[in-house]
Amino acid sequence: MTTPNPYETKPWLDAYAPGVPQEIDEVTQTLPDMLAESVRTFGRRPALEFFGRVTSYRALGDAIDRAAEGLRRLGVVAGDRVAIVLPNCPQHVIAFYAVLRLGAIVVEHNPLYTPRELRHQFEDHEARFAIVWDKVYDTVADFPSDVRPEQTVSVDVSAALPWTKRFALRLPVPRARKAREQLTRSPEAKRVRRWKDLLEHGRLSRRVPGPGLEDIAVLQYTSGTTGSPKGAMLTHRNLRANAMQGRAWVPGLSEGEEVFYGVLPLFHAYGMTFCLTFAMSIGARVVLFPTFDVDLVAEAAASTSPTFLPAVPPIYDRLARAAARDEMDLRTVRFAISGAMSLPVQTVERWEEATGGLLVEGYGMTETSPVSLGNPIGPSRRPGTVGVPFPSTEIRVVDPEDPTVDLPFGEEGELLVRGPQVFRGYWRRPDETADTLIDGSWVRTGDIVSVAPDGFVTVVDRLKELIITGGFNVAPSEVENMLQQHPDIEASAVVAMPRADGTEEVTAAVVLREGVDLEVEGIRDFCRTRLAAYKVPRRVVQVEDLPRSLIGKVLRRQVRAELLRDV
Repeated sequence: MTTPNPYETKPWLDAYAPGVPQEIDEVTQTLPDMLAESVRTFGRRPALEFFGRVTSYRALGDAIDRAAEGLRRLGVVAGDRVAIVLPNCPQHVIAFYAVLRLGAIVVEHNPLYTPRELRHQFEDHEARFAIVWDKVYDTVADFPSDVRPEQTVSVDVSAALPWTKRFALRLPVPRARKAREQLTRSPEAKRVRRWKDLLEHGRLSRRVPGPGLEDIAVLQYTSGTTGSPKGAMLTHRNLRANAMQGRAWVPGLSEGEEVFYGVLPLFHAYGMTFCLTFAMSIGARVVLFPTFDVDLVAEAAASTSPTFLPAVPPIYDRLARAAARDEMDLRTVRFAISGAMSLPVQTVERWEEATGGLLVEGYGMTETSPVSLGNPIGPSRRPGTVGVPFPSTEIRVVDPEDPTVDLPFGEEGELLVRGPQVFRGYWRRPDETADTLIDGSWVRTGDIVSVAPDGFVTVVDRLKELIITGGFNVAPSEVENMLQQHPDIEASAVVAMPRADGTEEVTAAVVLREGVDLEVEGIRDFCRTRLAAYKVPRRVVQVEDLPRSLIGKVLRRQVRAELLRDV
């Protein structure tokens, strides 16, 4: 029998900042509708900035229409999956909205993934079309014929630079050569379809129908609350609702005037929502960075001062330290929302001293588009917690062994979330969808939390054993499977070890084969060729044996506890 939900009284509403509504308005716009309204309203205002080159909303809208027409001529139709494998750049934004305008589905990918990791996702979503960084083109082109997309478009990111910087890249000097290698590389294939050619067919006819609110907009790959990467199906309603919730949460924003710094990757749910949807819904200028670099941020801040900076704790810490050394001025940043990992109180203090603005922690997951809770933007915020539920968002805390049993305030249990931002389910995985969505609407987060009587939520532990590093999920089983292929390793266990700054470090405990000496860098080099950099163990520790259950399963939590005792 289901127990009553004690959180129905929503005590957290008293903590909302002045002007924040209890509920958002009904969602009536798809993402292309939202962008079209911003183009009409803020046409002459800057939409994007990339290394100093500015694109207005009107020019952005025109480029999206041209790209959509080019994709239509390639054969893209409503419902098609179109893979995007790009760093942060104007072409990424254009491709994202052009695909959506046709009613097709964007599938985002990390361009720094290894070929094996990319291939796994392509095998799962079976996209017929792909828009990829020219540095990744050959990787995708080399996929087997049953995995390789029918059409792949190569994007030269350097084409979006100001002409002075494009010219500088051609100079025969080491610095220019290094910068050129970071941004672009000519594919080896003889016949390559170029992004620039896609824009030469004119604008898409307005008669071409767009998507509906319930249509899937994005497949966002995530390890979710289990270790197997899978595509979360996010609808236009989900993503538009989360942008509206973000707008409602920060009532002090000035439409058409804000400057968002896009230091988060757009292929990540966090960066996508804050910089591709939320920011553009209010006519903000989004300053794009292909990768986070303190010097690049300092250079941009010297000419275009940021006002809103969504990021993760390590980024805030590095920028605050740079500002304290007078390497940049961040005093124009009024709002900063941290997510993806725990935010240390020391980082909050350091950031607010350097900027004079607020830094608050939020909470979310890909399955909630991604934000579902946040600290109020004001004096009621509570560092050390992840805040309270967003407008139009409900929570429950339940017994992890029986999610029909609700737990009272103050008792630790699994957090469940319901709201318009909750995803439809996992792509082609009905069983895992059923395990994750309770009654079709409450998403199990896999996080153990406690909720104070006034509604503030504190994350205590993760029900599953995913590692969060740099804002990305690392499935221990994936890293362990790779380590098992190393000739010197008999067995392994991968766990999260805490750092002094409150973040997590991927750590591998390994049992070596008899007669073999530990070579840490050799093991790490082995992993680098097969895993994305953030998944490679930062520490490798040799152990005599691994604790196991009666059925032989390695007990990761016990491994972690033993490693902590030895620190």
